[in-house]
Amino acid sequence: MAWLQSIISSEWLPLIVALVVALLIQLIYYWFIFSRLAFYNESKRGVKEPGEPVSVIICAKNEYHNLVRFLPIVLSQNYPEFEVVVVNDASDDDTYYLLRELADKYPHLKLVNITQNLNFFTGKKFPLSIGIKSAKYELVLLADADCYPSGPDWIESMQSAFTGKTEIVLGYGPYAPQPGILNKIIRFDTLMVAVQYMSLALAGMPYMGVGRNLAYRKSLFFNIGGFVKHYKISSGDDDLFINQVARGSNTRIQPLAAAHTYSKSKQTFGAWFRQKKRHLTTGRLYRPAHKFVLGLYSFTQMAFFALLVALLVLRVDWMLLAGIFTVRLITQMIIVKRSMIRLNEKHFFLLSPLFEIMLMMINFILGFAGMFSRKTQW
Repeated sequence: MAWLQSIISSEWLPLIVALVVALLIQLIYYWFIFSRLAFYNESKRGVKEPGEPVSVIICAKNEYHNLVRFLPIVLSQNYPEFEVVVVNDASDDDTYYLLRELADKYPHLKLVNITQNLNFFTGKKFPLSIGIKSAKYELVLLADADCYPSGPDWIESMQSAFTGKTEIVLGYGPYAPQPGILNKIIRFDTLMVAVQYMSLALAGMPYMGVGRNLAYRKSLFFNIGGFVKHYKISSGDDDLFINQVARGSNTRIQPLAAAHTYSKSKQTFGAWFRQKKRHLTTGRLYRPAHKFVLGLYSFTQMAFFALLVALLVLRVDWMLLAGIFTVRLITQMIIVKRSMIRLNEKHFFLLSPLFEIMLMMINFILGFAGMFSRKTQW
C-alpha cells in the first residue's frame, strides 16, 4: 500500500498515467486487431468449386534478368485456365526478345509491347492499366517482374479466396531470406506491415495491399475509373487503389504460404530507405478513418517508449516501469511469433523487440522527410 501511495503522490503521476494509457491502447491494438491475423484459422470449404480463369499481370521495364529467372515459374503454375500478360514498358534491354521467345514456348503468355515512352507520369500505373485492359479474364492477379511464386499453386491459392461477394484478395509478398542483418530488418518490417493491413482487413477495415501479390476483379478496376483519382502520384498503384475501393464486405485475405510471392530485398540501407520513403508518402492520402487508426497506433507506440525512457531518467520506481514494459513485451512477442508462424517467416523472432524500436524511429524520420519528397520513378 505504501508503494502505491508513493506512486499516487509522485510529482510525475501525470506521466505515469500517460504511460499506462499508451500501454492500454497498444494492448487493444495487439489483442483486438493484430491477433486476428496471428490466430487466423479459416474454416475449410466443404466442396471445392472449379476456379475462375485468371489473368496474371506483370509490368516490366528493363527486367530481362529477373524475367529470365522468374517468369517461367509463373508460366508453369498448376492451374487449369490462366494467362500471363506481361507489359513491356519501352525497355531498352533484351526484355522484348526474351518475351517473344517465351511466347513461342508458352501459348498462354500474352505480350503487350509499349514501344515508346508514353507514360507522361512516373510510376507503373499507365503500363498496369494497359495490362489490365488487355486481360482476357475478369479476375486479375498482380505480381512484379522481380517476384517469384512460392510454388506451383500460387494462382490456385489466391483464386480460392474469392467467394461470391469477394472483389479483392490481399496476398503476402515477403522477401527471400538472405545473410545479413539488413535482410532480417526488412523482413520484419514487411511482416509487421502485413500484420496491420491483413488484421485490419479481417476487422472490416481494409486499407492497402501490396502490388507484388494482389488480386481483384477487372470490372471493379474499370467501374471506379482505374487510377484516375491519383494518377499523377508515382506510387500507390496498390495501396491507394485498395484504399479507395476496398470495404469489409468485398475484401478477403490469403495468408497461406502457398499463396506467397517472394522478392529479393534491397542490399543497402540507402536503397531500402528510398523504397520506404516512397511508400510512406502515400499514407497521407488514405481515408481519414484509416489515417486515424494507423496514426493512433504509431503515436501511442512512440509515446510508450518516450515516456518509459523519460520516467527512467526521472528515477521513477523501476519495478513499476519494468512491469509495464514486460506486459507489452510479452504481448508483442506472442503476436509476433504467431504472425511469423501464420506467414511462414523465420529467423528473426528474438531480435523483433530491437527491430521494432529501430523501425519506429526510421518510419518517423522517413515519414517526416516524405512530406518534402519529389516524384520518383518505378
